[in-house]
Amino acid sequence: MKIVKSLSSGLSKYFTLFVILIAAFSYFVPSIGTAISPYTSYLLMVVIFGMGLNLTIDDFKRIGKHPIPVILGTVAHYIIMPAIAFALVHIFHLDGAAAAGVILVGCCPSGTSSNVMAFLAGGDVALDVSIGVLSTLLAPVMLPLLVSTLAGQYVDVPAEQMFLNTAKIVLIPIILGVLVHTIFKEKVEKVREVTPLVSQVAILLIIMAVFAANAAQFLEPETLLIIPVVILHNLCGYALGFLFAKIIKLDYRQQKAITFEVGMQDSALGATLALKFFSPQAAIASTIFSVWHNISGSILSSYWATKLEKQQAAGNGLDAATPAGPVAAAATASANK
Repeated sequence: MKIVKSLSSGLSKYFTLFVILIAAFSYFVPSIGTAISPYTSYLLMVVIFGMGLNLTIDDFKRIGKHPIPVILGTVAHYIIMPAIAFALVHIFHLDGAAAAGVILVGCCPSGTSSNVMAFLAGGDVALDVSIGVLSTLLAPVMLPLLVSTLAGQYVDVPAEQMFLNTAKIVLIPIILGVLVHTIFKEKVEKVREVTPLVSQVAILLIIMAVFAANAAQFLEPETLLIIPVVILHNLCGYALGFLFAKIIKLDYRQQKAITFEVGMQDSALGATLALKFFSPQAAIASTIFSVWHNISGSILSSYWATKLEKQQAAGNGLDAATPAGPVAAAATASANK
């Protein structure tokens, strides 16, 4: 188990580097990724099942006890990110599958990497996890609704099929994970250290499939244009998420949590749905997002962590980081999504 934990820690630390290496490998040797492509939905279900294993009934009760910040954060996520995606598509004159891919990743629930970033930044991890859980549970309804409304002019959106598939990919694994954790708690505790490594490998395989599917067209001008669009999408999400949290007068730790929850997306879900319902090109935005939001999130969390250390060194402990515990473990277990 120590070896697995060490491998998981190393993979988490250098996850972005591994993504780049996997992408380069898939670009030059696409055959392996192409063979994986039909199984991306199952790989994502493994990731979300791992997320469920790291949740408890108490995580859901917490939403009921403190609903207002959770609801407001979730509403902000599903308004801000789709709106930014729609605006950027028009500003950069994207069309077809490229436009649909940007909008699709903008309509996804928040990514669980945000849990780790909020923890490292000294943010309100409980709030972050709660928003992530709620936005994920709402994804089967919100995602097809938003995509069909915003991207329907670019591609044919099978909203009903997308609803059914998103429910299958998201709801069933997360509910099963919670049930397994609840029923077999002691046994699950022994294997939870394995779930981060399994999730990380599954996400890398999804990324491999996407890059392999786009190997022939990845250097085309429209494809390269998606890179600055994704970067702006993520950064604007952070800025508007932080501004929103400030306007509604949440405390500083909550502002950090909302910032990450709004700006970081479940890009693995976006890539999986793009491959299934649209085209490989539509999955590019989600794949680039997966790389970029881990880079930007790490930079922002490091900035806030450094600032927090300086405050504490100066005797200001008002913004102390949330103690590590079950919630932090849940965040770490499903990191880099």
